[in-house]
Amino acid sequence: MSLPPVSLPLAGNTVGTFVPSVRHRWKQLSTELQNYFGVSFCLRDGSTGELLMSTDCRGCGDDNFQEAISAGLHREGTAAIVAEEVGCALLSIPLKDGQQDLIATAPFRLAITTGQEVDFTEVARAMGTSVDTARHWYHEQSEWTIPALERMAAVVIDRLSAESEIGRLTEEIDKVSDSLSTTYEEISLLYGLTQNLRISSTDSQLGDLALNWLLEVIPCRGLAILFQQPGRSTSLGDQNAASAGQQLTVGECPADTEKLSYLVRHLNLNDKRSAFVANQRVTERPDWPYHEIRQIIAVPLIEGKNVFGWLFAINHNEDKGFGTVEASLLSSVGTILGIHSGNIELYRRQSEFVTSVVRALTSAIDAKDPYTCGHSDRVARLSVCLAKELGLDERILNLMYMAGLLHDVGKIGIDDCVLRKPGRLTDEEYEHIKLHPELGCNILSGLKQLQDVLPVVLHHHEQWDGKGYPYGLAGESIPLLARITAVADAYDAMSSDRPYRKGMPEDRVNQIFKEGSGIQWDPQVVSAFFAARDEIRLIMQEERAELGFDLSNALI
Repeated sequence: MSLPPVSLPLAGNTVGTFVPSVRHRWKQLSTELQNYFGVSFCLRDGSTGELLMSTDCRGCGDDNFQEAISAGLHREGTAAIVAEEVGCALLSIPLKDGQQDLIATAPFRLAITTGQEVDFTEVARAMGTSVDTARHWYHEQSEWTIPALERMAAVVIDRLSAESEIGRLTEEIDKVSDSLSTTYEEISLLYGLTQNLRISSTDSQLGDLALNWLLEVIPCRGLAILFQQPGRSTSLGDQNAASAGQQLTVGECPADTEKLSYLVRHLNLNDKRSAFVANQRVTERPDWPYHEIRQIIAVPLIEGKNVFGWLFAINHNEDKGFGTVEASLLSSVGTILGIHSGNIELYRRQSEFVTSVVRALTSAIDAKDPYTCGHSDRVARLSVCLAKELGLDERILNLMYMAGLLHDVGKIGIDDCVLRKPGRLTDEEYEHIKLHPELGCNILSGLKQLQDVLPVVLHHHEQWDGKGYPYGLAGESIPLLARITAVADAYDAMSSDRPYRKGMPEDRVNQIFKEGSGIQWDPQVVSAFFAARDEIRLIMQEERAELGFDLSNALI
């Protein structure tokens, strides 16, 4: 008969190692075979024929014979009748327990025809037992025919194979399910971080978010990020890169900023572009500096050639070693954090550049019209005060300040004789000076970073009733920030001293605003002016403020 071998989903074991769990599996297998065939099976090593387990000392076959045929049976890979005498047959089934080959063997009583006599000496020899035992066994057994035995063996082997395949597939499904679950968590983590890659999010905000998510995914006791000093990125290979910076931690982190900085230098992490993993093989060496750190992963936060900090996973939850899976995920997160830090650094430099440009333009306005020196700065601060009173957010406040500084930049293009004229302007001179909003818009239009201030520069002389310039816009069609700047500009112009006149008294200014509310100015902004009157007085008493604003926040 030709029956396929059965592979069992069991862990491997070596011959002669009597591990309780292995013996238990073998016993379960023998019991299952007995349930199918009604007889006890013994188990032998498939390579050597050595007897491994027998629940019944009868019927295991002659040891020398079994040792001789075992290797051949597994080589053939089929179940077979290995011995047959009148009244008796020995069935052997090749099995596999993990990496170990097994042979399950059992004797069966065969039906005899009329005239045949059972020679119990031959039966005993085939079974590897005594004649009396063979005779006693024979009279206890049910009869089988060879065809029936072959059919039953085929059915049982198919059933065992199916159960084995089901077990294997179930195990594979469990592994795939675990892998998908882990992959889903990792993808969700990375997706969440990328969705938070906003310039308005600081290094700390995104870093804290990453650490808390990673603690749910990485099997570690603690995580930490050591940031380089704000505003300073470090090129790879710079040995001073671990200078004191901000540290974020979650979980149980046994290392403070000083220890992590030392590890960066000690491990030469500045020279590495990939994850560094150290498990017990490294941390148990005498030269390892901190023995409370038993396992560690360290990845740099890199953008291009710049290192903005380091991300650490410290001490495995089960004291096992970290592997490539954890290191790969941390590297991905480190790259995202590095790109984010690089973007923040880029916007910081942009901010410094544009601040310098704005400072130069403001100085140029003051130099052009020294009689109004400080006017742009005061209008900027007054505009921010009014915007706060109106409940505008921080991004708008930054934009409001820039717009206030630059609202009169077009006066650079106005003739000096008109701009500095101490007396009243002629109609022609007034028409000339009315060109400064459009001139200012043209001056700034080439600077992409300042596009959002253009509506203020262009429309801060529009009036609520539509009688302003340059386009005669009315009501809410005038940009809100331009309406705010118009009130701040008018207040400073009326309150400040000029060479040709003194500033108006407060009561007169208040009266003009009340009369012009809803006509020249937005009534809502005028109301904000009166609500913030005390703060406005303080602004007018202060010295000129140092120019500074958060460009990255203003331009998002």
